[in-house]
Amino acid sequence: HEMAFARDVAHRVVFMDDGVIVEEDTPEVIFNNPNNERTRIFLKRILDN
Repeated sequence: HEMAFARDVAHRVVFMDDGVIVEEDTPEVIFNNPNNERTRIFLKRILDN
């Protein structure tokens, strides 16, 4: 879960919930405007720390 690394170097980011892909997009979209509620919750917890 190296989110800063993924944001800086990845071309695509995949977010999985319980082993199921729930969101896949560019780092810009995932980090700035995620579509999935679980993605938003996860990123808020990780990035606020």
